[in-house]
Amino acid sequence: MNPKIKWLRDKINMENMQGMIISNPVNIRYLIGVEAEGVLLITRKENFFITDARYIEEVQSILTINDGIIVNNIANISRDDYENFFLFCENVGFEENYITYATYKKYMQRYKINNFEETENLIEKQRMIKDDEEIGFIEKACYITDQCFSHLCEFIKIGKTEKEIAYEIENFFREKGADGLAFETIVASGKNSSKPHAVPTDKKIEAGDPITIDMGCKYKGYCSDMTRTIFAGYVPVQIQKIYDLVLKNELQTMREYKDGASIKLASKMVENDFKLNGYDLVHSLGHGVGLEIHEMPFINGKNDNTFKTNMVVTNEPGIYVPGQFGVRIEDTVLITKSGCINLTKSDKNYIIVDK
Repeated sequence: MNPKIKWLRDKINMENMQGMIISNPVNIRYLIGVEAEGVLLITRKENFFITDARYIEEVQSILTINDGIIVNNIANISRDDYENFFLFCENVGFEENYITYATYKKYMQRYKINNFEETENLIEKQRMIKDDEEIGFIEKACYITDQCFSHLCEFIKIGKTEKEIAYEIENFFREKGADGLAFETIVASGKNSSKPHAVPTDKKIEAGDPITIDMGCKYKGYCSDMTRTIFAGYVPVQIQKIYDLVLKNELQTMREYKDGASIKLASKMVENDFKLNGYDLVHSLGHGVGLEIHEMPFINGKNDNTFKTNMVVTNEPGIYVPGQFGVRIEDTVLITKSGCINLTKSDKNYIIVDK
């Protein structure tokens, strides 16, 4: 049996559940490697993936006998079949943070569920710890991202627009074998850099502009995430103090990211240092990275959990001065027992393009 399915069956049994319905496509991809539309059912004795005729051939080419998954065409399932999937199951788990209330009611009626149990992000918590294959895919995505940044340092010129730079990033990723973007690229120059989630515009790069570039790609479904703030022509004096403060905290935080360390404390250290200098950390210090660009754990001052070996997370302190400029520096890192490993390796010192 697929080892991840075996883990899930053991886990839900420990929680006194006799079955589970998985409908989040990211969790399905994680468990059985299938991206097709459908629902995964873990029942008392067997495992079923229900999809439609468009995906049957593709799914059957991915799953083997050893996976222990029975593939069903939704068109061939009768009302009695649905009602029999969870026959004699007292408690059935569901993804309460994914499905809507309407879907909840539909599942209750369709499968004749006796009692639906919340699973409290059971699969998402397991996804936090990456195996060797997952880490390899993320490393490759980060390598392509670093290559792209090196290319951008030559490509970006005064007069280029934010949109032109964003298009170049997407094209570069695809040319280098990535699946595509991990998220919508942020290219924000000048005053636009004061917006943490700015959208690329037709604004042209001007001399003295800070340019914040937040980009990432997917490789085999797994994401990378990196931000650099670079400068066009020269580094304005008024930005240097803030850049140095952000970089200092990014480097210090790297020393705090390790197995067993407090997530809350790592975030609070940055928050406190920013406040001492008159600024706020307006977003989380970081987040998990994997099949999704934002996944557990979320690194902020409210998270009482600790870092664990083989988590892949970001470290992204940023300071934003409304209407003037912003600076953010971000890396994707792998947590180890003794510290962390930078998976994005691009230079973080002052980088000036088009001198």
